[in-house]
Parts: sequence; C-alpha cells; structure tokens
Amino acid sequence: MSTPFIADQTFKNQDYIKVRLAKGEYENCIFRGCNFENGYVDNQNFMECEFIDCNLSNANLAHTTFNEVTFLDCKMLGIKFDDCNDFLLDFTFRNCTLNLSSFYGLKLKNQEFNDCKLIEVDFTDADLTGAIFKNSHLERAIFSRTNLQKVDFTSAINFSIDPENNQLQHAKFSKDGLLGLLSKYQIKIE
Repeated sequence: MSTPFIADQTFKNQDYIKVRLAKGEYENCIFRGCNFENGYVDNQNFMECEFIDCNLSNANLAHTTFNEVTFLDCKMLGIKFDDCNDFLLDFTFRNCTLNLSSFYGLKLKNQEFNDCKLIEVDFTDADLTGAIFKNSHLERAIFSRTNLQKVDFTSAINFSIDPENNQLQHAKFSKDGLLGLLSKYQIKIE
C-alpha cells in the first residue's frame, strides 16, 4: 500500500488530537493553528512544509522525516526529536517554545534557533556545528559531549556549558555570555 502524496495544501485550525493526521508525504504544505498535542505524527514525511502557530507538545514523532521544515510561533514541549528519522533532517525554529525537548545524538549542523525558549532541552551527544542560537533562552539546557564548534551564542541567554565536556572551537560568545562557561567553577565576577 503506497503512501499518499499531498502537495501545496494549507491545513488551518485542525485538531489532530482525536483524529490523527492522515499518513502521507506532505510537500510544500502549511499547517496553521493546528493542534497535535499528545497526538501521533509518527511515520510521516514533511518536505518544505511550514508549521505556524501550532501546538505539537508531547506529540509522537517516531520515524517522521522533516526536510526543510520551518516551525514558526509553535508550542513544542517535551518532544523527542531524537525519535525522528535523522536522514536529511533539516528544520528551522523561529519564536518557538521547545522546553523539555530532546535532540539527543542528532546531527544538526547549521541549525537555527531564533528567539526560542529552550529551557531544560537535552543536546547531549548532538553535533550542532555552526548552529545559531539567536536571542534564545537556554536555562538548564544540557550540553554534554556536544559538538559546539562554530556555534553562535552571542545573543543567547542563561546557558551553562562545561568547556571541558564539549567541543567549543571557534564558537562565538558575547562578553556577558562568558559567565555561562564559568558557572561550574562557582566563581564570582564583578
């Protein structure tokens, strides 16, 4: 049984909690104001799609493919992105709340997190080479054995990164952000 191909469609204000999104390959589709909270979005393929003002909190994304997908103004609490299909994984987050989500072990080179809340997000063993955390809040985010080479943290806030446990070559920080690199030493800078 082949999976249906759905292209160039807009799905607006749909509630996918009780009735799940039909299995398919979605290309160049827009999901606006849709609710996927605690729902099943597993085994789907999204290519060049946009999710705008959607709630995907605690959604099951197992084996789902996201290729050139943009999330804008979305609520995405507790999502296990590490359950997604990592082949061609490519997404952008703008003004999203991703608290308590996991990107464990993913290759997210040049990933963009713009104006996002990433409180208690797990980036353990991830490769974030060249990523940008523009105006993003990273309180209690976990960076452990994470490749942070060439990452731009210049406008990120409230992060704590152990330089001895992560790769930081050529990463960018503001002077104010340097405290996030020294927090493990419990020193006071005045």
